[in-house]
Amino acid sequence: MTTDTLPPRDKAEILAQALPYIRRYHGKTLVIKYGGNAMTDPALQQDFAEDVVLLKLVGINPVVVHGGGPQIDSALSRLGKQGHFIQGMRVTDQETMDVVEWVLAGEVQQEIVGLINHAGGKAVGLTGRDGGLIRARKLTLRDRDDPSKEHDVGHVGEIAAIDPSVVKALQDDRFIPVISPIGFGEAGESYNINADLVAGKLAEVLGAEKLLLLTNTPGVLDKAGNLLTDLSAREIDALFADGTLSGGMLPKIASALDAAKSGVKAVHIIDGRVPHALLLEILSDTPYGTMIRST
Repeated sequence: MTTDTLPPRDKAEILAQALPYIRRYHGKTLVIKYGGNAMTDPALQQDFAEDVVLLKLVGINPVVVHGGGPQIDSALSRLGKQGHFIQGMRVTDQETMDVVEWVLAGEVQQEIVGLINHAGGKAVGLTGRDGGLIRARKLTLRDRDDPSKEHDVGHVGEIAAIDPSVVKALQDDRFIPVISPIGFGEAGESYNINADLVAGKLAEVLGAEKLLLLTNTPGVLDKAGNLLTDLSAREIDALFADGTLSGGMLPKIASALDAAKSGVKAVHIIDGRVPHALLLEILSDTPYGTMIRST
């Protein structure tokens, strides 16, 4: 069934049921990590753009932080380079960094901005350089099994500081910020930063009401493939220890947990493959995905 087949009264009832959630989140900031299939499937792209615009129009302040792993891999492949990861982090030499900047800050970011604007919003693209938004330093990646061993992952950065002034200014002028996870160092050098980590830290600094991480899974799954809808810090530690959480899920969970511990009221890992996943999570009482708690 589609909404086209619903009687007008039923449509009105659906809209009325969203009112308490609109009231609850009016004026609040939501940081959204946009990635996975939601970024590559045309129908899901349109759904995402419409969701973000609707949230802004009802007085909620979405801030979008995007990834672009598949697009980077595709660009590197065209250059004859193979992507390589260590503990979920992309190894980034200078040539790869040039590709990352071109793909994220150019191709991907501008596509997202265009989608949101076409849906009726006013989106503005940013990188860490704009307004001094993200200061970074080279990431020191210690081996998970042997802390005395370090991995050199090249131009991969960790966040030194975030100055949210430019984001707040855009929000006040009713724009929707779209942020590429590229930071800059003391010498002006560029660093590739995991988008989940940027989204989590930005949510902390902005005092966001929610951090929402879109993924290609229903949420966090146990070893039997069952969805875990509510996780505490202690339960997450156990999942790390037994190997349930690994690979690309590691930085996602780490950023979610840090944000929850630092005052973000709700952190959700949700399935970006579901049409209008954002609206379903924010404007209804049906839980979607996994919620991360600090305790």
